[in-house]
Amino acid sequence: MPLYESVFIARQDLTPAQVESLSGNVSDLIKTQGGKVTKTEQWGLKNLAYRINKNKKGHYVLLNIDAPSDAIAEMERTMRINEDVLRYLTIRVEELEEGPSAMLRKRDDDPREGGGFGERGGFGGGPRGDRGDRGGSGRPMRPRGPRPEEAVEGEQA
Repeated sequence: MPLYESVFIARQDLTPAQVESLSGNVSDLIKTQGGKVTKTEQWGLKNLAYRINKNKKGHYVLLNIDAPSDAIAEMERTMRINEDVLRYLTIRVEELEEGPSAMLRKRDDDPREGGGFGERGGFGGGPRGDRGDRGGSGRPMRPRGPRPEEAVEGEQA
């Protein structure tokens, strides 16, 4: 059977339990159509890039699906009808990703928990190694104004 990844966004005013129930209903629909859901990930409540039906946030859910195309068509039809689903996207993939998705890995590598951005330690966290020594480290300052070898227009020596 073909393999699919499907992500849908549920309304922001749903509780996490209601979102889990919604994903369970989708999983049950796929099973009744002869497929199976191999992985379900709740990505949580996230900000949307733009407002969708007066919602600024949404609950994101990822489903890895092994099902015939008729089951996917029925799943998308029910998502279109359901008012709790703001958007959905289903793509066919060659193989399903094992382990946590990129969104969950990103949450594990959250730089805010470390107190800064990556290894640098945030803004003003010290000198950047790729810029070398800049200013105040024994390097003479370049004089301001025209260089001595440059003649100002109108003046001839």
